[in-house]
Formats: sequence, C-alpha cells, structure tokens
Amino acid sequence: MLRFDNKVVFITGVGSSGSGIGNGRASAILFARQGATIYGVDLNLSAAEDTRSYILSESPQLADHITVSQCDVTSAADVDREVEKCVEKYGRIDVLVNNVGLSAPGTAENMPEDVWDRQMAVNVKSVFLCCKAVIRTMLEQDFPGGAIVNLSSIAGTRHLGTDHIAYASSKAAIIQFSKSTAIAYASKNIRVNTVVPGLMNTPLVQSRLLKHLPEGVTAEELARRRDSQVPVGRMGDAWDVAYAVIYLASSEAKYVTGSEVVVDGGISCWTARPARL
Repeated sequence: MLRFDNKVVFITGVGSSGSGIGNGRASAILFARQGATIYGVDLNLSAAEDTRSYILSESPQLADHITVSQCDVTSAADVDREVEKCVEKYGRIDVLVNNVGLSAPGTAENMPEDVWDRQMAVNVKSVFLCCKAVIRTMLEQDFPGGAIVNLSSIAGTRHLGTDHIAYASSKAAIIQFSKSTAIAYASKNIRVNTVVPGLMNTPLVQSRLLKHLPEGVTAEELARRRDSQVPVGRMGDAWDVAYAVIYLASSEAKYVTGSEVVVDGGISCWTARPARL
C-alpha cells in the first residue's frame, strides 16, 4: 500500500531549517521510501541538498531518482523553469506537494504592509503559481491526472491565542483555493486536498518561536505551554504531517478530493481556550 513506484513527485520547500527534519524533508524521505522519483525545490539550495543526502544515505541506489534545485516559488519564471526541468528529466509529474510557509506576528492595525505582502506571496501565491504550472503539465501528459497536496494550518480555521493575521488569513485561503481547484479539475482526474497541521514541533517552528519569546519565558517553558494546549498532551512533528501527505497523494485516496486532513492532536474539536504564548 501507499506505493509510488514509477511516480514523479514535485515538492516545494524540500529542505529544512537547520539540521532537523521539517515537513518537506520528512515528506521527501517517505516518498522515496515508497518508491517515488522526487524533484524537490527550495529557496535554500544547501538545505535541499541536505535532504537529498539524507535520502541517499538510506538508499544510495536512488541517486538518479532524487533531484533538488533552487527556486523562489513566488516567482512565476522560477516555478515554470523548474517544472519544465522536472518534466524534461523525468517525463511527467504525478504529485505536487505545496509545502512552503512563512509567518510573522501582527494585527490588522500594526502589521506593516510589506510583512503582509510577503506572507501572502510565500503562503498563497506560491500555491497558485505551482498549481498553475503543474496542472498544465498534468493535463498534457499521456495519462492525464495527478494528485496535489497543499499544506495549510489550523490557524486558518480558529484563533490560536496569538495575533498572526496574515498567516491565519493565508492559511484559510489555501483551504478554499484547494476546494475550488479540486472541483475545477475533478473531471480531469486531478485530485486536490489539504493537510491542516496543528501545533507542530519542527525546526522552522522552533526558530520562529525563539525569535518572539515572551519576556521571561524560556524555550523549554514555551514548549511545555504548547504541549499543554493539545488534548493528547504533546505537539506533533514533521512525520505526522508527512504521513498525511503520503496518504492524500496515494492511489488509496483515489476517491478523496476537495478535502482536509487535520493533523492536530484534537485541538480543532476542543473547546478549551488556547493559552496565550
């Protein structure tokens, strides 16, 4: 089950911050373990190359089946170039995973316009541009069709105790973008679904939180607070997200489109008020 032999997967944000494993890296590793050919892009080429090295350390025989490249997914020219390179090298694209994301605190009153614009570009425009390029490719293939998995956040469905107006708005937009795109291409055998993570313990999240630690609060205390907000008693990790991505991209999910898989340890169905971070 959940095999991707002879399938080509295009992943954005395939690297990770630091030496840890984020959502993109974990997804690439799982796809590789399941037989996929991977074309991964990241703004940070070094981070993408680290993901490739991790995969090859497990499976050296996959050297010809994992390619990484530098790409600014807010640039249509960059996205089109990388999609064309992927098709030129591997012949097709069967799966697209839109994984990049950016957040910064602020309200509608105090957030600078450029901060808002940057988050909208990274979080939403990137999804639009990648879907635009890849769907065109999927429709032109000898066997049309494919699966698209977009990453959102429960911040797009509820307030989490801190003000991140642009991040929350952009993640809500991704959910509706996925639904609308799923319906537009359902008859073309292109499925579009969304993974909606909750409070996750990933390298990127850790780095962002450390930049905005409340005065007098240590990183350890912040982690305990975040753990306590989750009904199961702990934050999730990148592997939890990656397994949901793998399922939605797989042929086992062939009748699933326009849907969300929420990966949040139960927060979304809990009525307790989130503790402020």
